[in-house]
Order: sequence, then C-alpha cells, then structure tokens
Amino acid sequence: MVTGGIGSFNLKDVSVAYGSETAIADVTMHISGRAVTALIGPSGCGKSTLLRCLNRMNDELGNTTTGGAIELDSVNILDAKLVDPVELRKRVGQVFQKPNPFPMSVYDNVAYGPRTHDRHKRAELDDLVEESLKRAALWSEVKGQLKKHAFELSGGQQQRLCIARALATEPEVLLMDEPASALDPISTQQIEDTIAELKPTVTIVIVTHNMQQAARVSDQTAFMLRESMEDSAKLIEVGETRMMFTNPSDKRTEAYITGRFG
Repeated sequence: MVTGGIGSFNLKDVSVAYGSETAIADVTMHISGRAVTALIGPSGCGKSTLLRCLNRMNDELGNTTTGGAIELDSVNILDAKLVDPVELRKRVGQVFQKPNPFPMSVYDNVAYGPRTHDRHKRAELDDLVEESLKRAALWSEVKGQLKKHAFELSGGQQQRLCIARALATEPEVLLMDEPASALDPISTQQIEDTIAELKPTVTIVIVTHNMQQAARVSDQTAFMLRESMEDSAKLIEVGETRMMFTNPSDKRTEAYITGRFG
C-alpha cells in the first residue's frame, strides 16, 4: 500500500450491509486531506458505520459487507489485494466515544503502537512518546508522571491520552467518534483545541451530535439521514461548514440543524 499521502478520501457509491440489512447506501463524497470533516445526523443514521469504513473497522464486526470504493490517496482501501487492514490502521487511527486507555502506564499506552509495529531504540521511543503527548496537549500535565497508571487520569486526560496513543503511529488520518460526548465543558474545549492544532498535519473526520461543535471545529460537514426504518441511511448533502449552517441546499438539513427534529 502506498504511504506518505495527505490523507484525502474519495468515496464512490459506498454501501454497508449487516447481513441482509443495508445500513447505509449510495454515499459518494470527497474528504479533503489536512482538514476537519464533521459527520452529523440523528442517532441511527449511519455516521459511525461510515466512519468505521474509513479504516475498515467494520470488518471486525463479522457478517458485514462494504460495497463501492473508498480511495485513500487514490488507493482503494476495500481491495484486499492492495491493502492490509493492520497497515491501514497505522495510517488511519481512531479515537472512540468513551476514553479507552489500556490498563498500563501513561508511557506504555503511548508506546504501545510503535512497539507493536516497529523497532525503536529507547531514546527514539522516549522522544516519540513526548512528541505524541505534546500534540495531544497532555505533556505539560503528565511529563513528571509517565509511570502513572492511565486509569488514575481524569476522563478528559484519558481521552487526550487515547489521542496521543493514536498519534504515536504517525497516522495521516484520525477518526473521532463523538470524542467529547462523555466529557465536561473544559475537557471538551481541550479536545477541540487539540483538533485545531492537529489539522495542519492530520486529516480529521469527526462524528458529533453537537451542532455547535461541528460549526466550531470543522471545515466541511456531511449530513446523513435515515428517513424510516425501512430505508437505508443516506448522505443528504455535504459542503463547506459555514454554508451548510447558514444556507443548506436541502430543507431536511436545515430542519435538523435548527433542531426541528433529531
């Protein structure tokens, strides 16, 4: 698999089925590299399912079929002959809704990925851990406590530790599935500040139910909707965030953003 791109995606007629049920269908969109794209829409509209397509995490669920094409820097990541999922997930990291640090020290959490995938001398690993914690805006809070157990950190610190752990494999893309939904306002602000600092070097795709957050952090917004339980979820529209929030092209998007449903 080719590496070293800018982390841009082209999705073409993407569908996902769980067994015989098609969860999402006909998703075609571009995700710009080194920018923030927000996926919004009501619960159950396929946002997280679509997010997991981007690093093939849906493969781990079993009985799941993904159709269409998802090109990462022009390489179709759904092509099993071209793309190893393990290598893909080094390039496309993920941070989940609830902080999920490993039951080990702060240092070992961040070092876990590099130790698994590569061979680093201790000095190189120390530098990588420090740099990853700095990029996740956590270094100043834990630099004297790297041996501290991760579970002793606050919820906001644990989530930033998970971001640091994802960044330690030096990904081109970071997927974030409602990363601040379980956090207090101060921790949420720290996560949003971290997203802004990462954007010049990392493509970020974020699922959020918080319209204000989507407006604050993203450059592009995609609105998804499942209009009935009999229908598959679909992409209604995608566009530059400011325009989506002030002058959406679809009345359903306007109704959702203004709180009339969802």
